[in-house]
Amino acid sequence: MPRYARSEREALADLMLELGPDAPTLNDGWTTRDLAAHLLVRERRPDAAGGILLPPLRRYGEAVRRRVAAGPYAELVARVRRPPVWSPLSNPLTDELVNTMEFFIHHEDVRRARPGWLPRDLPAGLQAALWKRTALLARMALRRFPADLLVQAPGYGELGVGRGGERLRVVGAPGELTLFLSGRQRVARVQLDGPGALAERLRTAGLGI
Repeated sequence: MPRYARSEREALADLMLELGPDAPTLNDGWTTRDLAAHLLVRERRPDAAGGILLPPLRRYGEAVRRRVAAGPYAELVARVRRPPVWSPLSNPLTDELVNTMEFFIHHEDVRRARPGWLPRDLPAGLQAALWKRTALLARMALRRFPADLLVQAPGYGELGVGRGGERLRVVGAPGELTLFLSGRQRVARVQLDGPGALAERLRTAGLGI
């Protein structure tokens, strides 16, 4: 059985080592060092990981992330590469479910922050795995968007979402839709079919969870 979470994690760790600690990412203001620290806090510091999603815990979570980021860079990347089996996010039962999308997105955060990047030719199995997760992401990210949205991944599926109104179609490969719906619209190669003003509103919306 393919382990896409593991392969994306390994590829990200390799790229982080290749580029060094100061390479840019798509995460505003974050370097590869900052991203590595984020991933470590997410998996290894449950006391601070809540700050990723919960505003009341954000200050504490960011303070912990900054302390982690101050460690030796090669050691940070090595720890990203070897997740703890005790973590609820990276144990053998949850790793593929929880981390496939996470590490795909962050791998692309580093890849697409570099000039001259091109989309990868992803395996069909990875695209299918991403579509399963993207369908849920679309329902969460677009549930309040004021349009009748049709999200289509040709060959993988489609779904309707949004609050209703004018029709807007969002078309792309599952990997590109994943990036678009996680707030990385400016680098995601998707097609928007519908009223121009509505399409532009979606391209600039604060998407993600």
